[in-house]
Amino acid sequence: MVTALMPQDKNRRIIQAITEYGKNLLGFIRRRVNNDADAEDILQDVWYQLSAVVNSEPVEQTGAWLYKVARNKIIDKHKKKSEVLLDDMAADDDEEDLPDFKALLLTTSTTPETEYLRNLFWEQLFLALDELPQEQRDVFIWQELEDIPFNEIAERTGEKVQTLVSRKRYAVLHLRKRLGQLYKEITQY
Repeated sequence: MVTALMPQDKNRRIIQAITEYGKNLLGFIRRRVNNDADAEDILQDVWYQLSAVVNSEPVEQTGAWLYKVARNKIIDKHKKKSEVLLDDMAADDDEEDLPDFKALLLTTSTTPETEYLRNLFWEQLFLALDELPQEQRDVFIWQELEDIPFNEIAERTGEKVQTLVSRKRYAVLHLRKRLGQLYKEITQY
């Protein structure tokens, strides 16, 4: 027999989740977005979604669910914030067999399959970015996903433009390797 939660039980669960996960979840989000305002907006969206779900069904693994929702909200934020600039990941004349992610991501078709592939790409991109040293990850995100010029990044960080270009190059090489395998797997179907 399934019993419905009383409103006070639902509120207690939400308050418990905020108390238990709030600080760490905000830190998780802050490391993946450009500023605190975006992080707080995303966290607010996560809490709102939790309240909506708790009202309709129980959440069994609250922590895992919260981090999954947060990651999805971060991905959505990056998708909305800027158009993807993947020119550095496109094949050079002397390099063959590199992925053509533009064809996958910028297609106008919105079938369940293309949406799945887009979400899979973004998920794998952020996993691969998490493998990079912080400096390389930051430069790649700022330059490619947020379209911030190297000169502006240099002013922010106090680093030389050439140093930033080098860091981005290392990030691109890593991402080519990691996402190239994903591309091969996707196109084999």
